[in-house]
Amino acid sequence: MSALQQYGLLLGLTLGTVGFVLSLYMLARSLAKTRKEPGKDVPAASGQLSRDPVWVRYHARYYGYALLFLAFDMEMAFMYPWAVVYKQEGLVALLDMGVFLAILFLGLLYGWSQGALRRQ
Repeated sequence: MSALQQYGLLLGLTLGTVGFVLSLYMLARSLAKTRKEPGKDVPAASGQLSRDPVWVRYHARYYGYALLFLAFDMEMAFMYPWAVVYKQEGLVALLDMGVFLAILFLGLLYGWSQGALRRQ
């Protein structure tokens, strides 16, 4: 199978999937009963309306935790495919992973220096 045929197959599968999802959505919209309720569009917690805007609820220190989690999550996402090709590539793959881990380690050091790992 040539590369052009593979891309054509991929395009066909993508269009088929999007068409299937849209047809299910249209079917659900046409069969479902909808009614407007004034309370459905208001953000609430436990049946009570919130006094504060949404962006006030979360402290800024949680963003540091989220960034550290994403950094180490991406590390694992790149390490699995790297482990598969390591035997074929050899030293080049080892050096590439070393550079990648060094960049992540610099991110960890930056987070540590900013106090992201300190317990509150």
